[in-house]
Amino acid sequence: MPVKTRITELFGIEHPIVQGGMHFVGLAEMAAAVSNAGGLGIITGLTQPTPDALGKEIRRCREMTDKPFGVNLTFLPSINPPDYPGYIKAIIDNGVKIVETAGNNPQKYMPDLKAAGVKVIHKCTSVRHSLKAEAVGCDAISVDGFECGGHPGEDDVPNFVLLPRAAEELKIPFVASGGVANGKQLAAALALGAEGINMGTRFIATKEAPVHDNVKQAIVDATELDTRLVMRPLRNTERVLNNAAVQRLLEKEKALGPNLKFEDIIHEVGGVYPRIMQDGDMDAGAWSCGMVVGLIHDVPTCKELIEGIVAEAEEIIRGRLARFA
Repeated sequence: MPVKTRITELFGIEHPIVQGGMHFVGLAEMAAAVSNAGGLGIITGLTQPTPDALGKEIRRCREMTDKPFGVNLTFLPSINPPDYPGYIKAIIDNGVKIVETAGNNPQKYMPDLKAAGVKVIHKCTSVRHSLKAEAVGCDAISVDGFECGGHPGEDDVPNFVLLPRAAEELKIPFVASGGVANGKQLAAALALGAEGINMGTRFIATKEAPVHDNVKQAIVDATELDTRLVMRPLRNTERVLNNAAVQRLLEKEKALGPNLKFEDIIHEVGGVYPRIMQDGDMDAGAWSCGMVVGLIHDVPTCKELIEGIVAEAEEIIRGRLARFA
């Protein structure tokens, strides 16, 4: 029997599994493959250089799937910010009804999104930020634990504590994000109060992921000890897979100490994703990757991955755990 939750009902999907937004990974091919497998695929908005390009990517995805999919939009502080109103308009004009927001508070964009009937799931790394997102009208939360790839925030609270704390406080549904790769963790997330899971790193190591094979192999080869935290002195912490560029970056952080500025590490973090994800240059720079690499041992199709996760979770819930009742 399928696992039905408030998240499957909210988004109209078969399985409570969401693909996170990932730079230069969340293209139409990725989102369509996840959605066709019964999860919620997500196009990464800011990977597209302009709102028009995002519109084209949305239409390209719609040619590949008739299932629900969403768009990720990350709001970042910037001297020259992206054309966020333009990206929002492209999302609405192209009929997307699900948006994953991340970064800064999405409050200023909520009226336009809600008026267009868009469901908003906001990524949060703390309970206090989750409550704020709930208060401004978000429909769901992606609760992102310290294990996650990308930006885990500065509180360093892992999901074994963060998820039940979120369950104590939130009224809207939330998914467990960070460190998730298999059915054991889906079952655990449900037990801890979540209504599903969000996976990023695990979806990179799938056959349909539009990235170089070197990236997929690096994920399979890595262990749970192979990620590093960078940019902590700048309070912009990011979890990345260890490589030569990351080691250079960490050495600069150590040498410069409190005098570190973003400009000192720009070559290790700025504009590196195309060289890594598309060209397969694994030492080109720092790229987001979760501790969950320690649980990733193969490169299945999205369908095989999602169906395997759900089947394992069902067996645990209806079989192993039922024996303790």
